[in-house]
Amino acid sequence: MKKSLVLVAATTILFAACESNVNKTAEGGTEAKMNDTTAGTATSESKSERNKKAVMASYDAMNSHNVNDALKYCTADVVDYGDGSMPPVKGRDSIAKMINGWMTAFPDNKAENVKYIADGDWVAVWADQTGTWKGDFMGMKATNKSYKVKDVDIFKLNDEGLITEHHNVQSPNTMMSQVGMHMPKK
Repeated sequence: MKKSLVLVAATTILFAACESNVNKTAEGGTEAKMNDTTAGTATSESKSERNKKAVMASYDAMNSHNVNDALKYCTADVVDYGDGSMPPVKGRDSIAKMINGWMTAFPDNKAENVKYIADGDWVAVWADQTGTWKGDFMGMKATNKSYKVKDVDIFKLNDEGLITEHHNVQSPNTMMSQVGMHMPKK
């Protein structure tokens, strides 16, 4: 049960804060054409920048609690490896189900103070994650207590600029102690 909670927290934090508008092109490769709506012209940018914008848009959708929009930046067979302490979650539908459960339990979940770093296919995100446990979760009663934790998410994107992998570094035990969550004993 604890593993499920950690996985849900990791997956939720997979997506959460900033803004952008990504346009795909048929070219793929190491560069993509992006529309600059303020200048009204197309500009060329690096794969790193394109990938960073995709992750930023996904985080923005998560902060708006729009899970479907957040996951549209993922391949259908995206894999969430979490922190590696449990089996990976495979597929956009499975991840969506977990995130929606988390959002029901923590309806004010959000990321703040978000920093992005991109290098080719990889994008790392560092943020403060906050939320209040307001809805029952995995058979546990909500406490109405809040959490604030540091989180690092690492994404791998494909040549089309879609997320194929997620890895994270976080402290779910810190979050659980802050909200008074105690995993049921087996």
